[in-house]
Amino acid sequence: MAMSHNFTDSVIRMLGPAGTTPTPEAAWEDVEVELGVQLPGDYKQLVADYAPVQLNYHLFLHHPSTERWNLGRWMRETVDAFSHSDLTDAECPGFPDGPRFGGPIGLIPLVGTDRGEYVFGVVDAKSGEWAILACDGDEQDFHEYRISFSEWLYRYLLGEDMFGPDSSVFYPGPVVFESMPMTATERSITWRGPDRNAQ
Repeated sequence: MAMSHNFTDSVIRMLGPAGTTPTPEAAWEDVEVELGVQLPGDYKQLVADYAPVQLNYHLFLHHPSTERWNLGRWMRETVDAFSHSDLTDAECPGFPDGPRFGGPIGLIPLVGTDRGEYVFGVVDAKSGEWAILACDGDEQDFHEYRISFSEWLYRYLLGEDMFGPDSSVFYPGPVVFESMPMTATERSITWRGPDRNAQ
């Protein structure tokens, strides 16, 4: 039997060593209690290792235990904004009557971009398996990817269409990181991950 690919390790090799301090388990507990569901382990690992940060100029990773760029607050605000949007005509796999937002059975926002794109996770109540539903803020439809978050992120960074057709954005060379300032006066810092051609 063939071994499954470990996309979390692949993402870590692409991004390079993590530089953040460990995330207190209580911070995740607060987020998960509010959502009513445990978040995927690979998502929690990558967020804990790298957030808060912006990747390749577009993708934001929020963190559960920082005051600014706080993951729990961003999730609440995103759920509220989408819940008050008119999405009655939206195509959303698994939601024939239109998408629902928030845990435990609705769409849970995981990451977003400065281009108005969002990645949501949704857990199947029967199987317990997670799927990714992504959308472009300029369109109503949601696109399903039955893969893990780490595989989604890996493919996104490779420049594949991960927000629906013709949505790819690819920057050759090492992944570019930009810090997300913790105060109003702090300046962001940019750095790069390892050479992807050498992997």
